[in-house]
Amino acid sequence: MTHPLGPATVRTQVTVPLRFPDGFTTTARVYTFHGLADGREHLALGLGDHAGRPPLVRPHSECLTGDVFGSQRCDCGAQLREAVERISEVGGFLLYLRQEGRGIGLYAKLDAYELQDTGLDTYEANLALGYAADERSYTAAAQMLHALGADRVALLTNNPTKATQLERLGITVVDRVGTGVHLSPANARYLATKVDRGAHLLDLG
Repeated sequence: MTHPLGPATVRTQVTVPLRFPDGFTTTARVYTFHGLADGREHLALGLGDHAGRPPLVRPHSECLTGDVFGSQRCDCGAQLREAVERISEVGGFLLYLRQEGRGIGLYAKLDAYELQDTGLDTYEANLALGYAADERSYTAAAQMLHALGADRVALLTNNPTKATQLERLGITVVDRVGTGVHLSPANARYLATKVDRGAHLLDLG
């Protein structure tokens, strides 16, 4: 199954050595694409060698504040770091999806932070700004996987919506692998909201 706009194709592949602040290093094969449905510059990072097994895949939504600046308001940076190591161990792909703030963009996400500081949760803040609670689409992610020949995957996620969307788009999810729980005093409410409002499969104790 492909998107009505047509299949995506690999545009370029380059090798990039990665080093994280805690010293973890690995090497990624970074892919760019032609023909993605939303026209955004999403990336796939090929990590490790899955040796004929379904690759372990993490669809990771870009989070500048968490991924780059180490914000403690979310668990995004910790999940990114965890995913790169776990995928490197068994082989697969990290899909770095340019859909900041559950798809509403960076500035709007920061506007939502301001509303959260008045008492709204992350979903309520998006709604108050006139957005859907979660505007993310995984159509481009499915296109990327098809282009990489990864039609059967093990999915590294706590979010069942990702599996549901990818299955609808022709990706067979043979297993769902949970991520770690990166709980801190600063993100406790954020994670609880993921469970209560987003049906994320997290055990917060």
